[in-house]
Amino acid sequence: MKMNMRERRLLQICVGAGGLIPVSAGIAGIYLGPQFVDAAVSITADSHFRYLSGLLFGIGLLFWSAIPRIEASGKLFRILTFLVFIGGLGRLWSLVAVGIPSLKMLSALAMELVVTPLLCWWQSRISKSRA
Repeated sequence: MKMNMRERRLLQICVGAGGLIPVSAGIAGIYLGPQFVDAAVSITADSHFRYLSGLLFGIGLLFWSAIPRIEASGKLFRILTFLVFIGGLGRLWSLVAVGIPSLKMLSALAMELVVTPLLCWWQSRISKSRA
């Protein structure tokens, strides 16, 4: 089965657009610190927040790095999806243990547990059809 070039292009666009979220949130978190989410925390928590924001920024950049040869980026996609999904499980645990967060955080949860795995599945489908 030949790879559908329009579907490949659509996946590239979706990954590019989706990557805007971790890249922009990562930059904002690094620059603004916990103020980005309206939190006042200790210096230690500020440091940790900015570190995690850097990781988020890096994850977004790595997703973007897969765009040019998206059909051949399965391993990277699966690793990144695993990291994002595990982070989403942590966010889900917070929802259960502490309570319902803001709409912004619920949207992030949906991206982590639903959208990113769907993009990974889609990438896998494109990869299998390239032969």
